[in-house]
Amino acid sequence: MDIRLASAADLPRLHPVIERAYRGDSARASWATESAPPASPRTSIPALEAILASPAERLLVALGQDAAPVGCVQISDRGGNRAYLGLLCIDAGLQSGGLGSRLVAAAERLAVQAFGARIMEMTVIASHERLIGYYQRRGYQPTGERRPYPVTLDPPCEMLVLAKALAA
Repeated sequence: MDIRLASAADLPRLHPVIERAYRGDSARASWATESAPPASPRTSIPALEAILASPAERLLVALGQDAAPVGCVQISDRGGNRAYLGLLCIDAGLQSGGLGSRLVAAAERLAVQAFGARIMEMTVIASHERLIGYYQRRGYQPTGERRPYPVTLDPPCEMLVLAKALAA
């Protein structure tokens, strides 16, 4: 599978992949989800276009055999040699095949190259032990910091901050 910077032409086919990964029945069936996902959309095409337009953001897309998007990851420059990894998703039928690890590794390389990052951070739902373990096996460790979940949920949950030192 090819991993490259996303383009505006990718967004109409990438957006449904993101929504299936984070929302609805397919998200509930994923090993990467522990609780019911929020009903609100995860993102929008205008929000994805804003990522592409921002000099402090990068969006990598993974393409399947037919050149259709099957996953993505977002990298954000946070300044001070820090980057943030987010919006990691893989089409449900392709999960557990190593593509997520490849996307994370590509994001780490791009964060170093594009932003001079030395530390990558991310947030994970604090109660999601299986997903936290996934990231820990890739070198991410809890920082002790917690942040509020970005949308209101019932019951409420919080995000655990994980970080990894990046090689130059």
